[in-house]
Amino acid sequence: MTAMSDPSIILTLACPDRPGIVSGVAGVLFEAGCNILEAQQFEDVETGRFFMRVVFRRLADAKSEEELARLVQELARRMAMSFTLRPASSVKRVMLLVSKFDHCLADLLYRWRTGELPMKVTAVVSNHAREHLASTDLAGLPFHHLPISRQSKMEQEALIWDLVQQTNTDLVVLARYMQILSDDLSAKLAGRCINIHHSFLPGFKGARPYHQAHSRGVKLIGATAHYVTPDLDEGPIIEQDVERISHKETPDDLIRKGRDIERRVLARAVHHHLEDRVVLNGRKTVVFTG
Repeated sequence: MTAMSDPSIILTLACPDRPGIVSGVAGVLFEAGCNILEAQQFEDVETGRFFMRVVFRRLADAKSEEELARLVQELARRMAMSFTLRPASSVKRVMLLVSKFDHCLADLLYRWRTGELPMKVTAVVSNHAREHLASTDLAGLPFHHLPISRQSKMEQEALIWDLVQQTNTDLVVLARYMQILSDDLSAKLAGRCINIHHSFLPGFKGARPYHQAHSRGVKLIGATAHYVTPDLDEGPIIEQDVERISHKETPDDLIRKGRDIERRVLARAVHHHLEDRVVLNGRKTVVFTG
């Protein structure tokens, strides 16, 4: 069954841990005439927080969607919960930002066109002209060239934010967008902007990181996808992966393998977000994988 025809509903919640949360959720859904299809939960003993993701379906004699929402809101009030509640068929609207390197963009669009990523692409935005993305199929997609300089950064970001609002975008993906978002824009997009970057042990900053890694004889390279925060590359991590490197490989080999890791890590992170599998837990995330 595709997401578009899926009649199920997804509930995610976070609250202070206490007895009776699971029974409270199950009781509310039973009272509303719903059948639970999937349930995952996690208790963070360090913070005393409880997290849960429930997929359920309304039965033939179920109460109205408005009544269901009212019952969940009442439970949330009693348990001091934050929650999301949405039909699985409600496809999220996603804006993709990119610079010159388009491997992540091309991969996301391929997965979207083949139905792997259930989303609506609201726009592709780049600080470079469209001809720099000649290898990527942008047919039928709104493309916005928004050049940026040190002097125009705030004006350019204002245009990005206007686009986010005008298109009712739910999620912004930095698909190798090589610009640092300002604290202001990062705050506006809190919890709904995903970035991808390389990960090394040890970390290498500055230009030509794969060449730096090669010169140090790195044995593992990787990538990290995380939510964007004002702290550069230190937002809550959603997904990571690594690949072993041998002494025989050149910097070009590292670059090629690094791009492949970046593609798959970013795609997994976006997929988790689209299916409401990620719940923020302070500086960390709880990810309910399938």
